Amino acid sequence: MTTTSGAASVDTRPFAPFEWLLARRYLRARRKEGFISVIAGFSFIGIMLGVATLIIVMAVMNGFRSELIQKILGVNGHVIVYRVADPFTDYAEAAQRLSAVPGVRAALPLVEGQAMISSSSVTLGGLIRGVSEGAIRQMPLVADNVRFGTLDGFDNSESLAIGIRLANMLRVTAGDAITLVSPRGAATPFGTAPRIKRYTVSAIFELGMSEYDKAMIFMPLKEAQRYFSRPEQVDVIEVLLHEPEKVADILKPLQAAGGPTLHFTDWRKRNETFFTVLEVERNVMFIILSLIVLVAALNIISGLMMLVKDKGRDIAILRTMGATKGAMMRVFLITGASIGIVGTIAGLILGVVFCWNIESVRQFVQKITGTTLMDPTVYYLSRMPAEINVRETVAIVIMALVLSVLATLYPSWRASRLDPVEALRYE
Repeated sequence: MTTTSGAASVDTRPFAPFEWLLARRYLRARRKEGFISVIAGFSFIGIMLGVATLIIVMAVMNGFRSELIQKILGVNGHVIVYRVADPFTDYAEAAQRLSAVPGVRAALPLVEGQAMISSSSVTLGGLIRGVSEGAIRQMPLVADNVRFGTLDGFDNSESLAIGIRLANMLRVTAGDAITLVSPRGAATPFGTAPRIKRYTVSAIFELGMSEYDKAMIFMPLKEAQRYFSRPEQVDVIEVLLHEPEKVADILKPLQAAGGPTLHFTDWRKRNETFFTVLEVERNVMFIILSLIVLVAALNIISGLMMLVKDKGRDIAILRTMGATKGAMMRVFLITGASIGIVGTIAGLILGVVFCWNIESVRQFVQKITGTTLMDPTVYYLSRMPAEINVRETVAIVIMALVLSVLATLYPSWRASRLDPVEALRYE
């Protein structure tokens, strides 16, 4: 008796081999348990697709945010410095002081204005930014993406650098001439006459952001000062930082170097509404898509409850042979958790592989359907971005695993509470 009792205690230790054996048998499909296996299969597919969808959507949202920040900061300054009341004439000295602040990569004087751009066939509106050739070289997003023409000798010529979409709409290429028309021209006895002047397109760039590629024009700084009647003055100084994300730490040193007459605003404040909307959208998508995993976890509950009911006779026999309540609970815990764990791992692999090949998938679907997925004129970007955040992905996996395990607790507890006498009464 002692030996039997000792053997039983060894066999029913937590997660003993026979518990895993029973769990594997319950997971295998048999004819009379086909419906239960179908539910388990749908639960597995639901968790896999839920985890994969969460990973893919979060990666795409992160990719959109990173790409947009990169494009916005690649063309615009990280800190904008301006003067409110008086003309900004001492910009050269101010730029030199700001450039000396640790963490500053460059301080670029800038003249901004709007004008009508016309070619031989089309007239459009555009944003003109008057900068020096050295300033454009400080913007790798522009300087490294010149598709036609060159920026060499930009300061010493009456030429322009325009975006590729604008060039396509105007139907011009490098070396062609376009006309700029500004309503703020020379004052005459009859009023202000529009300023009209022809320029040569010396360079065509492609930033990959449609809003910039179809509206932005770079003009030599001195020429912009003449064209907009702002002799020896600029509108703003754009400060470029080595680490734009740490702009809050460098703002006070910049204000001290600039002096009390200058006003400062950083890229976060200028785009606060835009990035707030992105963050809210990202959080809402996470909550909505998490419901897929939750529904799959509920399927595990229903499948296990049916399995417990179907296996009532087996549970009663095992209990009379010496299996403990804990052993029965662990058998069904392993059965249900296995579906969730394997489904989560499969979803993780599917999501990561999909993110790595998301642009190829987009092009394939686009080719098959004959439609344009992610139109650049709507989504601003010309390619589908995906950036996997490791901490976020780990959080998704942990959430799916926790939900899967929690879903097995109640059915497993019901199995452990089954009374062998009641289960075998009518056998």
